[in-house]
Amino acid sequence: MTVGQALVRFLSQQYTVDRIGSEEYRERTVPGMFGIFGHGNVAGVGQALRQFQGQDPSIMPYYQGRNEQAMVHQATGYARHTRRRATYGSTTSIGPGSTNLVTGAALATTNRLPALLFPSDVFATRTTDPVLQQLERPDAYDVTVNDTLRPVSRYFDRVWRPEQLFSALLNGLRVLTDPVETGAVTIALPQDVQAERIDVPEEFLAEREWRIRRPEAEDEDIRAAMAKIRSAKKPVIIAGGGVHYAFAVNELRQFAESTGIPVAYTQAGVGVMDWDHPLCLGAVGSTGSTASNALVAEADLVIGIGTRYEDFTTASRTAFQNPEVSFVNINVASFDAYKQGTQVPVVADARKALVKMNDAVSGSLVSEELTGRVAEEKKRWDSIADAAFAERYRPLPSQNEIIGTVNEAMDDRDVVICAAGSLPGDLHKLWRVKDPYGYHVEYAYSCMGYEIAGGLGVKRASLHEQDGRDVVVMVGDGSYLMMHTELVTAVAEGIKLIVVLIQNHGYASIGALSESLGSQRFGTKYRYHDDEHQSFDSGETLPIDLATNAESLGVTVIRVDPGENVGKDLGEAVTRAKAAPEGSGPILIHVDSDPLIDAPDSESWWDVPVASVSDLSSTQEAYKVYESKKSTQKPLLG
Repeated sequence: MTVGQALVRFLSQQYTVDRIGSEEYRERTVPGMFGIFGHGNVAGVGQALRQFQGQDPSIMPYYQGRNEQAMVHQATGYARHTRRRATYGSTTSIGPGSTNLVTGAALATTNRLPALLFPSDVFATRTTDPVLQQLERPDAYDVTVNDTLRPVSRYFDRVWRPEQLFSALLNGLRVLTDPVETGAVTIALPQDVQAERIDVPEEFLAEREWRIRRPEAEDEDIRAAMAKIRSAKKPVIIAGGGVHYAFAVNELRQFAESTGIPVAYTQAGVGVMDWDHPLCLGAVGSTGSTASNALVAEADLVIGIGTRYEDFTTASRTAFQNPEVSFVNINVASFDAYKQGTQVPVVADARKALVKMNDAVSGSLVSEELTGRVAEEKKRWDSIADAAFAERYRPLPSQNEIIGTVNEAMDDRDVVICAAGSLPGDLHKLWRVKDPYGYHVEYAYSCMGYEIAGGLGVKRASLHEQDGRDVVVMVGDGSYLMMHTELVTAVAEGIKLIVVLIQNHGYASIGALSESLGSQRFGTKYRYHDDEHQSFDSGETLPIDLATNAESLGVTVIRVDPGENVGKDLGEAVTRAKAAPEGSGPILIHVDSDPLIDAPDSESWWDVPVASVSDLSSTQEAYKVYESKKSTQKPLLG
């Protein structure tokens, strides 16, 4: 068979095996492949997919992509919803088809989610150099455009000779299914090699299982962690995405309830505890709740579980204000377990560590004073959020009202998707989640354009698992314009994906940030160009009609008009979209909003430098605030 045929057949025989307690899971590691074909893969992987489709479509189902970056986003969304147990492959032509993968690969690796990429490459034999779309480097002739994928991939290989395929794929699958190492796996395939004949050992094409490794916590580490926890007066748990990937939600709740220690969560950790649980403080950090940030500021012990302590979580190293604060970090990756200079790292699967910690608990470990403080701060934040949802601005609603209305109209088990703009921060603060799978915001890379493609990947996973969830993408006009191409994919396959498109007529998030930094929302509005002042800031609003744009792609569109009834109409639109049957295709709800109305203050900070010298008075004032906040940063280790 050819190299392309061997690759496809090999992938069809790979299975992920995972054991959680007494339950064992076994599923195809790569249940399908996305592809856009051109010279490079049309006669290689493309031919193989077509050939096997004729023999048996279940060998490797093929799905059409509209943009190579979006194909990777779909794979990543699928991977997160399946808790990193499965992902899709993506095959591309050479040149721009390959380099379009870079952003998708960076997103997957930054989020530590598996994605499998097969960019085509130049001729290995060099007999026809330079081929169309080939990059020629006189100083390094072995460099191709695919080398741009090296720094954003967790594993990179190039199959210069057919027999290298075996080790490349085996190493790639090893990384893909490793909780510590996982990310984008890129295997570049020269176009002539893809079509070459190769003798393939039967063993290579036999079924193979990849067991997800979930290391036990060492008893000595558990003893050290529990000693720290017992001696703490004001402990707080910060739960990250690792809790979800370890299926440790129940164990975390048991530990919190047994000890009385409150729980705050990161963007990736939303859903580890019901929002209305008495010990749930909500989001933490720059986009967090006042409850989480108040308790974290006072904490003498932070118990980080499955978090990588990104700068939004730590409020750029200003969150932890207690001079005696120390850290216990539980993480499957030692790289993260040792962060914040902790002397008590627990390198282990989060669930297995929590099982041992629960066995070691003999009663509540917090004072009545701390319990009362948690209740007080939680009540204060819930009142703030309620007020933000209830406040009415007309004829245009605030984003707060839109979030509250959509949240209320969705079922607890439905999934909200977002990634970039002001929405992720506002959702982190305000979205009320009562299901571990109910919140999917990509914030490690915060990639504009992820939303629709990533949401489609989540919906594919939901359909595969037959879990009956509606998937609702919330996206601003800026991200929609960046990448809405996969709506066509959803139309072609009849996939019911609900998209709530918020029209801000500009970049709302960066506009607000620009204003806070004294840059006066420069370059963030969608306006006609003012030739005299060389500015886009003061012209008339552009006549953008994104609802009609979506209709032109074959999408069912519901327009929510500005006015007194906008809130009621939006809720009814979501209800109507949810009532549509599976298989009816994507539905887009279009609603205008006022981008100048902010979400409630998190009473936190994010470090974005301000110009230290400026003629603008707004920048001068912003720099004074910046210096004041900067002075509260702690020189923490790690």
